[in-house]
Amino acid sequence: MKIDLSGKVAVVTGGSRGIGHAIAQALAVAGARVAILGRDGPKAQAAAHALANGAARGYGCDVGDAAQVETTIAAVEGDFGRIDVVVNNAGTTRDNLLFRIGEDDWDTVIDTNLKGAFLVTKHAARGMIKRRWGRIVNISSVVGIYGNKGQSNYTASKAGLIGFTKSVSKELASRNVLVNAVAPGFIDTELTRAITGDAREALIGAIPLGRLGQGSDVAAAVLFLVSDFASYITGQVLVVDGGMVL
Repeated sequence: MKIDLSGKVAVVTGGSRGIGHAIAQALAVAGARVAILGRDGPKAQAAAHALANGAARGYGCDVGDAAQVETTIAAVEGDFGRIDVVVNNAGTTRDNLLFRIGEDDWDTVIDTNLKGAFLVTKHAARGMIKRRWGRIVNISSVVGIYGNKGQSNYTASKAGLIGFTKSVSKELASRNVLVNAVAPGFIDTELTRAITGDAREALIGAIPLGRLGQGSDVAAAVLFLVSDFASYITGQVLVVDGGMVL
């Protein structure tokens, strides 16, 4: 059966490129009107114009800034009339060993990856509660489950997203607002393409399926969770990692 999101409005943070753009594209193909939020407004607008159904808009927004999020969510609701789906995908890294991570690097990662999801969810969920229908998907990571050296700030933010997902899912379930998380493994993005040679071979060798994931693999998981096929699923973490973490 085909997933049909016609009539739904979806917000995707960090949707200008990579996994976020793949998610936005999948939602658009399924019929949703999509709002892409990105720190760089023109890039968000260009990404929106590139989507399949043409019913998309881009918005410049730093999701770690409370005032910007409140204003932007209000603008999306004004432009589209409602928000039915939120995908909290915006993320950044400032990798380093613990004793070399500065306070600014810690705050930047936590503000974007975790606080951003809190702010967007807080403002977008109000309308969902009133309409008694909503789907929220937080993009975590397998490192939020098993950890990774040199990424204590990033790992903390992604583990925090899992806890946030579980708590908010319990708060909103009675209003038919479902909240889940997707935890990708190593996905073929600009970041992983920088890994070459033996290091890349070792990385792929640790994945039972023998390949890096694609943005479309993550997008398919998100599409399932926001569809009616997942109407009895909330508070869960769907791992998309080719079997790496078992």
